[in-house]
Amino acid sequence: MERMKDKQVTLCSIFMSLCFWTFTVVSSRAQDKVRPNIIFILADDLGYGDVGFNGQQYIRTPFIDQLAAEGLRFDQFYAGTAVCAPSRSALMTGQHTGHTFIRGNLGVKPEGQYPIADSVLTIAEILQQAGYRTGAFGKWGLGPVLSEGDPNKQGFDQFYGYNCQTLAHRYYPTHLWDNSSKVLLAGNEELETPTRYAPDLIQKKALDFITANKDRPFFLFLPHILPHAELLVPDDSLLNHYKGRFEEKAFVGDDYGNSAKPSGYASQAYPRATFAAMVSRLDSYVGQVMAKLKDLGLDENTIVIFSSDNGPHREGGADPQFFNSNAGMRGFKRDLYEGGIRVPFVVRWPNKVKANSRSQHIAAFWDVFSTFADIAGTSSKNQGDGISFFNTLLGDNGQQNHRYLYWEFHEQGGKQAVRIGKWKAIRLQAMTAMPAPIELYDLELDPFEKDNMAAEHPEIIKQAEDCMKQAHRESEVFPFLIR
Repeated sequence: MERMKDKQVTLCSIFMSLCFWTFTVVSSRAQDKVRPNIIFILADDLGYGDVGFNGQQYIRTPFIDQLAAEGLRFDQFYAGTAVCAPSRSALMTGQHTGHTFIRGNLGVKPEGQYPIADSVLTIAEILQQAGYRTGAFGKWGLGPVLSEGDPNKQGFDQFYGYNCQTLAHRYYPTHLWDNSSKVLLAGNEELETPTRYAPDLIQKKALDFITANKDRPFFLFLPHILPHAELLVPDDSLLNHYKGRFEEKAFVGDDYGNSAKPSGYASQAYPRATFAAMVSRLDSYVGQVMAKLKDLGLDENTIVIFSSDNGPHREGGADPQFFNSNAGMRGFKRDLYEGGIRVPFVVRWPNKVKANSRSQHIAAFWDVFSTFADIAGTSSKNQGDGISFFNTLLGDNGQQNHRYLYWEFHEQGGKQAVRIGKWKAIRLQAMTAMPAPIELYDLELDPFEKDNMAAEHPEIIKQAEDCMKQAHRESEVFPFLIR
């Protein structure tokens, strides 16, 4: 009798353990389904005014515009700085360019850029630790393959694309990277007419990532290289749509073939039509992502964000003035005026973010880190510069604001900029023995930064100068040496 009782107790314990295990697994899976997927689509050198919802007149961007119609657009959102690597470092680390580890486009041999340190915490690592499957597809530029800056060592389970942003100047490269494996693109090597368009290959891998992770929360970082120079796109219906619509001045560049530089820009007979087709191709990729989400039943529980890494470029025959790519604002890529750093920023999150809404909240790339941590319901553990704009997404009036935003730029003699409320202060030649006087603009009255009001407001100049000194921490790798 005692043995029978013991056996019953044992069976009961096993049954209870199985029930508890089943409940735990089901509960965990249910929690996974509740947590939203996150997709961040990052354009390369796309201007604030290159999209329809910001007034673009010549280029069709229906899918990006639909994101804006179904979500929240930020009218005053800023990139990390005015060029690729440091801007993306600010995005990944939650630190502005006075603090973030990578502060310039510093190349290393044989291929890649100076690696972000292993000690640096990235948003991909935070989401990975929170149980998200993480993937990056496109251009990295924050450390060579197998270095400490390798995307696989910075929180991404999967990477496919260009590791080196210099080689990403070419749309028909000889190779891409699949994690640490070099993928040779047969048909592109040393040919006059290469055949494999890298952005199409990258887009397919990104869509496959969504499908492979449809049953668990994922973070997809999609930093496409469009519409960065060179100006080159497949000769298909998108290009044909724009050919003949504009007066063209042919660009003579460094064409594909045995003597071509791996980082050059090809010649282009139709630079304006090609640029427009490149932006529209990027737009079609956005449409493909949204269609995939809908097909898999994921669109209601996926946050989709679209932005650009800095202002529009003037390289390879591009003509941002013709397209009004900076929406009339002063400056382009490599400028800390508004045209160089203010970027389109849209967030779509069904049933959370109000559709067809706009925000005047002033935010920047380094705020994304804290915001994503809030979305994932995890502590960021990041001593960064960002302030989560999660409350703004939900329409909460309790949103905290920055006391100031800060940028620095390490080319052309060095530049600094500070935004304090409506005021924007800029100092040129900041790394030289004779820095230029600080300029001051009232962005509420003068969004195009035409009227320098420094003489009328010495107290704001003093405040801006104090912020510049406070915000900058010197780096051994990327010295700035404020004087």
